[in-house]
Amino acid sequence: MTQFRPCIDLHQGQVKQIVGGTLNDEGATTNFVSEHDAAYYANLYKDHNLLGGHVIGLGPGNEEQAKLALSTWQKGLQYGGGINLQNAEDYLSAGASKVIVTSYLFENDQLSWERVEKLNTLVGAEQLVLDLSCRRVSEGWAIATDRWQTVTSTLITADSLKTLSQYCSEFLIHAADVEGLQQGIDQELVAFLGEHCPIPVTYAGGARSIEDLEQVSTLSQGRVDLTIGSALDIFGGSGAKFLDCVAWNLQHQ
Repeated sequence: MTQFRPCIDLHQGQVKQIVGGTLNDEGATTNFVSEHDAAYYANLYKDHNLLGGHVIGLGPGNEEQAKLALSTWQKGLQYGGGINLQNAEDYLSAGASKVIVTSYLFENDQLSWERVEKLNTLVGAEQLVLDLSCRRVSEGWAIATDRWQTVTSTLITADSLKTLSQYCSEFLIHAADVEGLQQGIDQELVAFLGEHCPIPVTYAGGARSIEDLEQVSTLSQGRVDLTIGSALDIFGGSGAKFLDCVAWNLQHQ
């Protein structure tokens, strides 16, 4: 059954909500900058037993806050952002329940099966989440790396989802074209993921109200979870109340 999954997005050492498609070396269009540190949100999610949330480091300068969140709720949060063979175990030791990886898996904008296999061997499928965040292309959706700025040639298809699912325990998929815009989810992508994902998957991007949880549940037949970011009241939004999302989870367990 579809569940609400929380997030802690870190940018330049602060908890923020940004417009995903604008992220680059100079910065990003920002919707919200929190007065609280990452531990505040980790404690909030821990208090409400919201499992499967993700901490994402968007660019450099976020390691301290990321590890603060992970240590605050040991094994309660996943971590993604610059994960590779050298640091994956470090973040697991710091308290991450799973590590989330995208860009490392690509060489010259091509998916490296050697890297997929090496990371899978290192941490095991149960502790590995593949981030297949994507942008729309003429053929459907293509995985986007390097803070969603580089559109690769690897498409999200029924076959690619089936093959990649053998190496991990979950997928995380941001629809980068609508991320942070609060203009509605990519309904076609959500329905596609619900039909073709053989393992748990969390969708993020464009959610603007509590009704989006119902919509994702219907479109995916309850097989896709949803992250709501900028629209949440705890991130300065007005479209969705955090406690309503907590209540949704309790009602749909």
